Amino acid sequence: MSPDADPESVARTVVLRRLTAAPRTRAQLAGELAARAVPDEMAERVLDRFTEVGLVDDTAFAEAWVRSRRATRGLSRRALTFELRQKGVDDQTVQAAVEEIGVDEERVAATSLVTRRLPATRGLAPEARFRRLVAMLGRKGYSGGLAAAVVRDALSRDPTVGGTGSDHDHA
Repeated sequence: MSPDADPESVARTVVLRRLTAAPRTRAQLAGELAARAVPDEMAERVLDRFTEVGLVDDTAFAEAWVRSRRATRGLSRRALTFELRQKGVDDQTVQAAVEEIGVDEERVAATSLVTRRLPATRGLAPEARFRRLVAMLGRKGYSGGLAAAVVRDALSRDPTVGGTGSDHDHA
């Protein structure tokens, strides 16, 4: 920030530019303002005003983030919780956003991911297929128990395995 620049104008400009590019959390915007040497009091005032008029809304951000990341990446509640916390969303808002995802929905999403990846693992040994698919779900934040159960079920229904996928104990 130049010495003669009005801190409030700089703050408003920075926030508007960042929000024009993509939705941001209040914490992300506060970090941007701090990096631009906007005084804390001024940053708070500008962020309060943007929040008041609905341009900064961590709840809406978190809900949209959850919908988007589940649809595009198939992430689990745990992975989404981690990402939202990394973006500075408070725990209560994070919990409200991810609590909409039920256990059944989590299992359906994991099953869908495995079903899409299953053909790419054909030709591998059953143990290798199992490991790769469980690892893929693990990277998406699914628990080991759920991942193993979903993969075991998918492999048992895969005609290229001949139903032997569930004969192996991979827990």
